[in-house]
Amino acid sequence: MLKKLIGLLTVLIVAVGFCGCMEQNTKITASENIEKIKVVDLYGREVEVPKEVNRIVCCGPGCLRLITYLNATDKVVGVEDAEKKWTPWTRPYRIAHPELAELPSIGQGGPSPKPNAEAIIQVNPDVIFVTYMSKENVEALQQKIGIPVVVLSYGQLATFNNEDLFKSLELAGKILGKEERAKEVIKFIKDCQNDLNERTKDIPDDKKPKVYVGGIGFKGTHGIESTQCNYPPFVAVNAKNVVDELNKSSHVFITKEQLLKWNPDVIFIDEGGLNLVIEDYKKNPEFYNSLKAFKNGNVYALLPYNFYTTNIGTALADAYYIGKVLYPEQFKDINPEEKADEIYTFLVGKPVYKEMKEKLGGFKKLEFSN
Repeated sequence: MLKKLIGLLTVLIVAVGFCGCMEQNTKITASENIEKIKVVDLYGREVEVPKEVNRIVCCGPGCLRLITYLNATDKVVGVEDAEKKWTPWTRPYRIAHPELAELPSIGQGGPSPKPNAEAIIQVNPDVIFVTYMSKENVEALQQKIGIPVVVLSYGQLATFNNEDLFKSLELAGKILGKEERAKEVIKFIKDCQNDLNERTKDIPDDKKPKVYVGGIGFKGTHGIESTQCNYPPFVAVNAKNVVDELNKSSHVFITKEQLLKWNPDVIFIDEGGLNLVIEDYKKNPEFYNSLKAFKNGNVYALLPYNFYTTNIGTALADAYYIGKVLYPEQFKDINPEEKADEIYTFLVGKPVYKEMKEKLGGFKKLEFSN
């Protein structure tokens, strides 16, 4: 009897083991049978991804924004802590999609993204999109978790007209089955730029006021001395930016003495740094009131657009407002607030200017007092 029981147990153990092997082999075979395509990412890496992608995560500054522009937030299964915890008001895509904050965390996010491999495995994405990660870290992440990692890019920081940006939209669109939407987004951005340029390209230099923008965010918030050469919204409307004579590539800090020397006709303040400018004005009103723009009431507020990389829609909206201020005749058909919502509705799916205005201040002429 004992021998029979032992024999029966042996048969059962072998059978269970055989079934387990069968199940494991079936899973492997199913995985191998998933149809795949090869793509080349923005690092020039050849990556094999499933032909049909339904589950994704995004790691790094601005990565989730590009997916939002493609109308593909329904495929996102996890987000960075930064997207969950940071205030959304400087990121229109997050205002428009509060539901994203309810998704599981897949890492801390921030300027130096550190994806959590274990958390990513838990949400089981088909593809991981990343920005601003070193090639070594990208390769290490893909090797560690066995899920394809695709690198996207905004190109040069704080610009909204570059081939890397457009290539990233096309690449993500191809992977997500959103190729037509990617074409539409690229066309929309280029059409806005062409419209802005057409309205202003023929204005003679002697008819253009000298302009300056202060309070630009750069690894934190800053006051009037924080500015930018080749400031994209100025470039878009062919404005005469006094800072461009410095021939720097992008962000720059200047001295108050230099600003007095330039003495621009019109000054714009990024609302990200506006409170610092107001505080500084109270401490040193003589300096500010020595500036022509402050004396003549030609100081205006702009929405901050460089937060977790470039919020392209806000940069375009700022450009239309700047055009309206500098060249009212050329922009007489434009209501900047309505134009902003037209841009946001197309790019992120909802008109969010009102919420941004309530929290940040919106487009307005600024008045200063001691």
